[in-house]
Amino acid sequence: MKVFLTGGTGFIGQPLTKSLLGQGWTVTALVRKIDSPQAQALRQMGAQLATGDVTERESMRVPMGGAEIVVHNAGHYEVGMDRAGQQRMQRVNVEGTENVLGLAYELGIPRTVYVSTVQAFGDSGHRLCDETYIRQFPCRTTYERTKTDAHTIASQYLQQGLPLIIVCPNGVVGANHHSFIGYFLRLYVNHVMPPMRWSRNKENSLVDLNDLVEGITLAAEKGRIGETYFLCGEPKSMHEHLEYWTKKPGGFTWGVWLPNWLAAAINALMEPLERKLGLPAFLSREAVLTSSTN
Repeated sequence: MKVFLTGGTGFIGQPLTKSLLGQGWTVTALVRKIDSPQAQALRQMGAQLATGDVTERESMRVPMGGAEIVVHNAGHYEVGMDRAGQQRMQRVNVEGTENVLGLAYELGIPRTVYVSTVQAFGDSGHRLCDETYIRQFPCRTTYERTKTDAHTIASQYLQQGLPLIIVCPNGVVGANHHSFIGYFLRLYVNHVMPPMRWSRNKENSLVDLNDLVEGITLAAEKGRIGETYFLCGEPKSMHEHLEYWTKKPGGFTWGVWLPNWLAAAINALMEPLERKLGLPAFLSREAVLTSSTN
């Protein structure tokens, strides 16, 4: 089986590449910088590398040609970005999805898997929902908006006849995660996280990274064309998630639960300082909005 993969160098992409290769499939991974350590790690796994970018449609034409499966995993995730970062996210998440799926449709690829997100469905409230859930609330962050727009593009190509399967991870848990939760966890284990929390009752169904890549691989192999699959773990509240942290050495064993409006105001003051230090604004208003979405 010949697979064309986008987003292979990322947090999800590297173990996903390994999982796809583990099926005995030939994987061609699209990379922007072929000499980067991340790209060379994929080569060492056994993947073939193709230089290109999802924002440049024609750069993918030759390496995608002849593929039996396209797995579109490329995406940009960050919170608290400035205007330039928001524009970059728009290009990668929305325009990139249009380019990849549009080209797969044009080339007649027999099977395509798009890695979306449950955030494309919006806040669900405190009730369990499945793939039939319809958005009830407007988008709260740039990431949620861009991935919602990209999900709409995917649904449109499915209606046009693209043989498509959509997988929607919840928040992903794994080593070296670059999300704002990952930054908080690093602060915690280094004993420098302040005893301050918010969104106590927010519920989420986090999924383990290894389970997620197995689910994406199974979708590529056995998923039914036209289906959408949620890839999630067990639902837990923010309070329950953070209780796991207190069972290990860390920065605190208790904390003040702030109202979200106050947490957002405090974090907003941190955004310019973090950017000045060259850090992602993981302490930001968007971090509060994201972590208050069920």
